Amino acid sequence: MKTRLQLSFAALALAASSLAPAQNLLNASYDVAREFYKDYNVAFTAHYKKTTGRDVKIAQAHGGSSAQARAVNDGLDADVVTMNTTTDIEFLASKGLVAPDWAKRFPHNASPTTSTMLFLVRNGNPKGIRDWDDLIKPGVQVIVVNPKTGGNGRMAYLAAWGSVRKRGGTDAQAADFVAKLYKNVPILAKGGRDATTVFLQRNIGDVLITFESEVVSVDREFGAGRVDAIHPSSSIVAENPVAVVERTVAKKGTGDLAKAYLDYLYSEEAQEIAAKHALRPRNANVLKKHAATFKPVQFFTVQDYFGSLGEAQKVHFNDGGKFDQLYTVK
Repeated sequence: MKTRLQLSFAALALAASSLAPAQNLLNASYDVAREFYKDYNVAFTAHYKKTTGRDVKIAQAHGGSSAQARAVNDGLDADVVTMNTTTDIEFLASKGLVAPDWAKRFPHNASPTTSTMLFLVRNGNPKGIRDWDDLIKPGVQVIVVNPKTGGNGRMAYLAAWGSVRKRGGTDAQAADFVAKLYKNVPILAKGGRDATTVFLQRNIGDVLITFESEVVSVDREFGAGRVDAIHPSSSIVAENPVAVVERTVAKKGTGDLAKAYLDYLYSEEAQEIAAKHALRPRNANVLKKHAATFKPVQFFTVQDYFGSLGEAQKVHFNDGGKFDQLYTVK
């Protein structure tokens, strides 16, 4: 049994924790994850208070994932980064801001959710777009993110290239297809949210290539029924990696908080929230529960046709790479 003295110390400790100022955490994330993290932060804040007795204030910074990675490198004091391509976190690791073994710090290569690329078309699908080949037809305008500035754009490019390889085509045939596709791109968006704005607010284009999770965001922001979601016959697995920014947490003393924040992404509650935002959960039971949301697609991975995202970056997206060779600035 605890003595009165022990109980008094426990009461004092609890009182002290309740009076302690709230810790602050900044999550630098990609455009399309905005609504998911809005809901996740509410859940995590309640969980953290319940388990530690401490308050936490979470701020979000959103933009094209590559632009966010550069901002962190340039001094943005994010405690964690939650991106949509591993290359952006590898970039930060190369600068010493993220641990070299960041992908081993959390389960599933430090990717608590995945997504894939699909097509959003205007209600009723007036152009009859069903699969990748429809995107290169004359008169079809395709809205897509610039792969130089956002992971959304890189994944769209790799998904288009990989769709040719998936059905037995060569890299030369894939390059020809992607070149034709980008001839139908009237404007390159800066990030995923910018692409959606171009498509729905500026009313440019017939089809938007974007993450599966953007469907929920569009329905919430612009009203249900504005777009139809088209799942192509094949598409790419897009991992959503996360990492602690070591430079920031060392300075702010938020290492334990940052780890707890990312750990909780794997909880059943967080995985349910992800599913509701059309992010594919890693939890098999949660994924099965939401089977109606996640349509069957023939998936391929980056490793299948590109070696790794790092290799794809060098070959396709660095200055003078395949993308620069295939795309002519309008």
